[in-house]
Amino acid sequence: MLMLMLLFGCDSKSNEASLQRIIDRGYIKVGTLFGPNSYYIGAHGPSGFEYELAQNYADFLGVELKIIPSYNLEELFPKLNSGEVDFLAAGLAVTDKRLTRFDFTPSYHQVSQKVIFKQGNKWPRQLKDLSGTLMVTSSSSHVENLERLKLTHPDLTWQETSELDNEELLMQVLDGKVDYTIVDSHVLAMNRRYYPELSIAFTIKKPEPLAWLVSKQNDASILASLIEFFGKVHHDGTLLALDDKYYGHVEEFNYVDTRLFLKAIENKLPKYQPLFEKHGQDIDWRLLAAISYQESHWEPHARSFTGVRGMMMLTLVTAKQMGIKSRLDAEQSIIGGAKYFKRMIKKMPERIPEPDRTWFALASYNVGFGHLNDARIITQRQGGDPDRWFDVKTRLPLLKQKKYYKKTKYGYARGDEPVKYVESIRRYYESLSFLDDRARKEKLLLDDLDQQSSENETLARN
Repeated sequence: MLMLMLLFGCDSKSNEASLQRIIDRGYIKVGTLFGPNSYYIGAHGPSGFEYELAQNYADFLGVELKIIPSYNLEELFPKLNSGEVDFLAAGLAVTDKRLTRFDFTPSYHQVSQKVIFKQGNKWPRQLKDLSGTLMVTSSSSHVENLERLKLTHPDLTWQETSELDNEELLMQVLDGKVDYTIVDSHVLAMNRRYYPELSIAFTIKKPEPLAWLVSKQNDASILASLIEFFGKVHHDGTLLALDDKYYGHVEEFNYVDTRLFLKAIENKLPKYQPLFEKHGQDIDWRLLAAISYQESHWEPHARSFTGVRGMMMLTLVTAKQMGIKSRLDAEQSIIGGAKYFKRMIKKMPERIPEPDRTWFALASYNVGFGHLNDARIITQRQGGDPDRWFDVKTRLPLLKQKKYYKKTKYGYARGDEPVKYVESIRRYYESLSFLDDRARKEKLLLDDLDQQSSENETLARN
């Protein structure tokens, strides 16, 4: 309240008019970057952490969101300075140099800067060990940090590029075209799911806050409104849920597991993909495949000590309920698993939105619908939201503790297991989606090139 009073106190009329102008025109213009962390067009429309958070702010104001994306930071900052956008939401770090040029909202995330090299190459442990080419994105906080470090490390050199973004620089490292790059920890976490050979040399800067940028030329009412908004989403759990949606399942990285999964995609999946696509029961085949990999690593004859068997690791009772005669037949197992998972989705209350509805169904597939409901009841008793996966997954492990499970209907359960189960499937699913989408785009490109080549040959003959 003190901050709001200070912001509004100096010139209440102009402040009021500035924010009112946005409300009167009916939309907010937000500058961001193209990329998986900020904004991209997915299969179901616009996506990205920054996009969803900006949409929440637009809803908070009751106006339409207009995203104005850029390909690099050198394009982005001028848009704010010129007034083309009202603020920037692009995963930007709060730095000393930027503080002199812009105002910042409250922080919503923290990241650290990592020096990246390719697994198998010589491991640099500190700055003086960097013996090859270090390339970073122009106008980034990484450049500002390197400039500061050069004061104490005069031999430190690097190259800057505005043509390549963070993800492309990581590919340059993997292809051996660049020896090192620097990326923020959340960018690395998302990319290591597909490219496990990306290795951390060392942390070049400890955690720093990310925030939205507002022009110092803007009226204070816009910043005041953003401060109020961030107070709201911090308090009501919106920010935590959004952070969990994009980053909660990728915080832990297992090199061996990731390598095995990518190898299985190459060697095993082609045999079973048609079955996942055929028997999905209106479920994304990639999600069904992710469940199957988590259950059996795509092994038709897999079994566990509890008696579950097959590609989808069905119990004998479940198999009979789903009309499956042989759990060891890959196609029958997939049919049964798809039917059972669809049943779990239908059991979830209609008010639970996606993707939480799917995560709840996955947890129920693993631990049982009754135990999941017990955890949801505990969540509600403790003041959490029983319809939000982020809140419930922190209470599921309580089902192992007597003081909690003795008050539940279904009693003891290893509640930590469905949490790990769901998060693993989320990682596999997103990896499959990324690789499948990339393969489709490459095929379309090749088809276009073939068609163009054929047309050129026809013209040449004529």
